[in-house]
Parts: sequence; C-alpha cells; structure tokens
Amino acid sequence: MAPRALDGSADWPTIQVDLGDRSYDIEIGDGVLDTIGQRVAELFPHSRAVIVTDDNVGALYGNRVRASLEGSGIEHATVCVAAGEPSKSFSTLEDVVTQVLDAGMERGDVLLALGGGVIGDLAGFAAGIIRRGIKFIQVPTSLLAQVDSSVGGKTGINTAQGKNLVGLFNQPQLVLADTSVLDTLTDREMRAGYAEVAKYGLIDRPEFFTWLEDNFEAVLAGGSARAQAVATSCQAKANVVKADELEQGSRALLNLGHTFGHSLEAAVSYDSQRLVHGEGVAIGMVLAHEFSARMNHCGPEAAERLVAHLEKVGLPTRIQDIPGQDFTVKQLMTAIAQDKKVERGALTFILTRGIGESFVAKDVPDSAVREFLELKLTH
Repeated sequence: MAPRALDGSADWPTIQVDLGDRSYDIEIGDGVLDTIGQRVAELFPHSRAVIVTDDNVGALYGNRVRASLEGSGIEHATVCVAAGEPSKSFSTLEDVVTQVLDAGMERGDVLLALGGGVIGDLAGFAAGIIRRGIKFIQVPTSLLAQVDSSVGGKTGINTAQGKNLVGLFNQPQLVLADTSVLDTLTDREMRAGYAEVAKYGLIDRPEFFTWLEDNFEAVLAGGSARAQAVATSCQAKANVVKADELEQGSRALLNLGHTFGHSLEAAVSYDSQRLVHGEGVAIGMVLAHEFSARMNHCGPEAAERLVAHLEKVGLPTRIQDIPGQDFTVKQLMTAIAQDKKVERGALTFILTRGIGESFVAKDVPDSAVREFLELKLTH
C-alpha cells in the first residue's frame, strides 16, 4: 500500500504498471522522496540499500534519501558518478558494479537509482547484471526521467556506434517521482523534459496535446498542472508497456522523434552544451512530422502546428538550431543505420497521419531518408 501524503490529507497519485506478478507502482507527488526509507522497509524487509547517483543530484538530495533510510533503520552505501551523458559508458558501468560489490550488496538488497535519465539507465542496467539481478527502485529527479525513462524497464549505456545499444529490459520494483525536486532544474532542463511530455499527445492523445498547448506555461511553472502532466504521461507509458513490454510492436511508438533525435545526439558526440536529449527529441519529432508529410502520410499543417507549439515552449525545432551545426547526411545516416528498430538492414521510423495519429512504418526507403536530410541540412 502506498504511503499517504506528508500532511495526511490524501494519498499521492499512484499509477500501476500492470505486468502481472512483476507489476509495480509509480508514486507521484510533492515530498514523496522522503518516504523512500518507509517504502524500502515495506517492500524489502531486512534489506540494505545502495544509492547510485551523480555528483550534482547527490549533492542536492543524497542527504534526504540517507536520512529517510536511516529513519527506517536501513543500512546503506552510496555510489556517485560524474553527471552527464558520458557516464553512460562501459567504464562507468564497470565502476558502479565494482563499488556495489565492494559495498557487500547481496541479491536481497536494493539499489536506488537517484537521478535523471542517465542514472536511471546506468543504474538500472547495473542492477540487472549484479549477481544476475538485484532489486531496484527508480527515483527520477528530472522531468524527462519522471515521465519517460524511469518507467518501463529500458536500461542501458551508449557506445561509439550509437545511443542505448547495450542494455537490457529490467523493470524496477517501484518508481518514486517527487515533483517538488523539479523546482531545482534549469529552464533548459525543464523544457527538454517537456518534449517527452508533448510526445505522449503526439502519439495517440490529441486531446492531451491540445491541453498542453493551453497549459504549457503552468506545467513548466509547477503546481497541479505539472503533476497532472506527469501523471498523464506516466499513465500513457504504463498502458503501452503493459501492451508490449519488450518492444515487439506498439511500444516502438514511444520512440517518436527518437530515430532522428538520436542521430543528432551522436553527431554532436553527446555534447550536452550543444544538444541535450530532450532537445534532440524535439527536433526529431518535427522531422518525423515533416518527413511524414513528404511521404504523403499527412498534410503540412501537423508539422506547422507542432513547430508553433515547441517554439512557444522555447525548444529547438530545426537542425540549424543546434550550435555549430556542421553535420553531413553520411554522419546522420550512419547513426540511423544503428537504430535499435532496424530489422535486417531495413529502416523503421515512427511516422504520423496527424497530431495524435502516430504509427510504426517499416521498410522506409533509405533513399527517401537521405533526400529528406539533404533538404533539411540546406534549408
């Protein structure tokens, strides 16, 4: 049973990811972070915990998590890595695994992934391979992680060939999404996370996208609108994960904009000064809508509406918006060819017939993508 809000007035919003005997809750609310000791004690009696975090998030919230664990009598250790996308690497993964084992963590203990998407992916992967699998809880501290990467069990690291190409599906036992921690994010981080929120409207919830057009300022500002956006996004993802946990079909829709976006991230060598993941997704979603129009799946008005909204939010919408943009079609196509959705060399994209009408398009002609990218790089 989920704990009640700290003022005792009502339960926090709780969404279940329904996977049978592996089901778990997503608890959303202001202050939920401080219940982590209670939740660990309830879910894993007599266990110890290891916190995996980065140096930025650890400095902000590490003491709160440790105090909550200590308040419930839970022994704990902390593993801290450098903040940023470069930590999603083989070398950092090895370091995390080594430190967790050195801390004496056993199979019955629990790993707490305290951070944004990088930490969630890295720590979730580590939890899946340490002693052939230890329990873990996602404690997402960015908007992007709360609405997307912390839910659904995708974990992994990057390689020279591309993003998230090494990893595994490893479902957490709980997600604690404390919306109050989002107040410490920079405007850029909030906007980047917002791109993933908008994605859920673009996939199959056109009424949600319309709501976002009217309420995006309140979502970015915080309060009930933000909590509503997080809860709606988590419910949308939970529904998709239930239907297709291992991404054999419809779950691929969650990658709307990501094939193009990941290629742009690879082109800047994952330099977050130039481009962060959510910004890549924003440009990628626009490209997906424009490419859909070029392939006669929809009219140009869908992309125009999306561009208008993302520009109001303050997100980039064109490849030319990336600082120092000097990419080649060959660079982008090389990254696209490494996309996880490629099957026997054939390209798969998430395209759309309009706002909220996305679909999986298989066997997309390589030549059509090349011609489209040549056009976008020169205009």
